[in-house]
Amino acid sequence: MRSGVSILEAVIGEAQDGMRLDRALADLLPELSRERLKSLIVDGQVTTEGRTPNPSMKVAAGQAFAVTLPPPVQADAVAQDIPLAIVHEDADLIVIDKPAGLVVHPAAGNLDGTLVNALLHHCQGRLSGIGGVARPGIVHRIDKDTSGLLVVAKSDRAHEGLAQQFKDHSIDRLYAAIVYGVPQPGMGTVDTWIGRSDADRKKMAVHREGRGKHAVTHYRTEQKLRGAALVECRLETGRTHQVRVHMAHLGHPLIGDPVYGRERKGFKSILETLSFKRQALHAKRLGFIHPVTGEALRFDSEIPADMQELLSELHV
Repeated sequence: MRSGVSILEAVIGEAQDGMRLDRALADLLPELSRERLKSLIVDGQVTTEGRTPNPSMKVAAGQAFAVTLPPPVQADAVAQDIPLAIVHEDADLIVIDKPAGLVVHPAAGNLDGTLVNALLHHCQGRLSGIGGVARPGIVHRIDKDTSGLLVVAKSDRAHEGLAQQFKDHSIDRLYAAIVYGVPQPGMGTVDTWIGRSDADRKKMAVHREGRGKHAVTHYRTEQKLRGAALVECRLETGRTHQVRVHMAHLGHPLIGDPVYGRERKGFKSILETLSFKRQALHAKRLGFIHPVTGEALRFDSEIPADMQELLSELHV
């Protein structure tokens, strides 16, 4: 067992027969909240017979589950004076243009130097408390090595309203991605189910219908490049690593993606010359209804310099 890690065993009883997994485990492990258990399930920390189920799975009496509790991380994020590119700010929310390399919230391996640490300093602690002490104000996130726009709630009312819009898939989110090859057809929709990979729980994968979460990405090729393409991806849903997984599923992984992409012949020297060491993905548009004022807001972000350099290098 890894240091600080504990494993809890739970066997489904007659009282839990037919329940959703997260609810059944909450019954059997009252020391853990249902939301905490749901998060552990989604993170691949709950297994049964070597498989990682999803929270909505219906359980049957006699089934046994192992729940792995990772070691605790720092509970209270500290305020740190880290520069922020603020696109919009009012009393209820703040929109940030996040640079690649900045982690959104503290977690194991990144206990400080995150966007949350920067926000605590900038907002002087005035952030929504719904996300908990480690994730104040965080309604959604983008990967460490993805750049671009995200919104953070400063009030609980804003947090609840934004969270509902994300749940309803009414948020306008547009990404710019530079991928290997040129997708054919040049535009279309990827409609799959995405869940944790059976081979590596840190990765996401496309699964059969009903396993994982429904994920829909609309893509359009914006520019054909030398052995690559600039693709615009509009998210209908917002699943973990959705654009990265869906483009790889199409056979056109993101350039520089260390998890879902494999370096193509002829690109190594280009990436080394440019010192390009991340997935070529940028959250370029974010639109939503202000949860307090009701105003329709839309923000756009230019493709950052490192991706612009890559585009110039690959220009036909």
